[in-house]
Amino acid sequence: MKVYFVGAGPGDPELITVKGRRLLEQAGVIIYAGSLVNPALLAWAHPEAVCYDSSSLTLEEIVEIMEGAVRRGREVVRLHTGDPSLYGAIREQMEALEARGIPYEVVPGVSSFSAAAAALGREFTVPGRSQTLILTRRGGRTPVPQAENLRALSAHRASLCLFLSAHCLEEATAELACGYGEQTPAAVVYKASWPEEKVIWGSLEDIAAKARQEGIERTALLLVGDFLAGPYQRSCLYHPSFGHGYRKVEKSGG
Repeated sequence: MKVYFVGAGPGDPELITVKGRRLLEQAGVIIYAGSLVNPALLAWAHPEAVCYDSSSLTLEEIVEIMEGAVRRGREVVRLHTGDPSLYGAIREQMEALEARGIPYEVVPGVSSFSAAAAALGREFTVPGRSQTLILTRRGGRTPVPQAENLRALSAHRASLCLFLSAHCLEEATAELACGYGEQTPAAVVYKASWPEEKVIWGSLEDIAAKARQEGIERTALLLVGDFLAGPYQRSCLYHPSFGHGYRKVEKSGG
């Protein structure tokens, strides 16, 4: 028996992985982030599974539930929104389990940044525009290292996805505009892949105001960069003049 940290995906129940769903169906105990995970996923839980909402629990209480279940011979699924490696606070849980000799495994999931790009119909890495994606958040009660503040990151002008900052979009966009410029394309995706998903387009100058008009203050991502609009270059990979190990280019005779 072990604990499985399972990525629940961004919201759409069908975006959980096949492995994640299988584990969910067979788990004896499920601990899920009730404030973030779509409750529709629990429809796949075993009828006799015991489910705990972790939104009101401390780390110590969560680990105690995990340990008790494994000691009793029950598999545990710790269901995290999106992919657990991003803002999942799983390292402290894994280290606590290690200290108690409890085995665990991490099952990756589809992150909301991927679902947001799908909702926008955009690719983060566009030839001639950006080949780098920055995933970050604005500092708050959980601080951000000084070298990673938004003003510093904006100097790269790479594609950027801002997590956990919908409540402070005015401040965030002002800081990002220092490097990107106010006219840089921006978009807000609210609850990506959920039935109530909303997509708002704009620029760093006006996207915060547009989001406020829609009443968006949480559970939304801010996406910034030239990948959202404007010209770009065709990919070399599928260009007829670009040869590689799987496709040869016929040289014209002369």
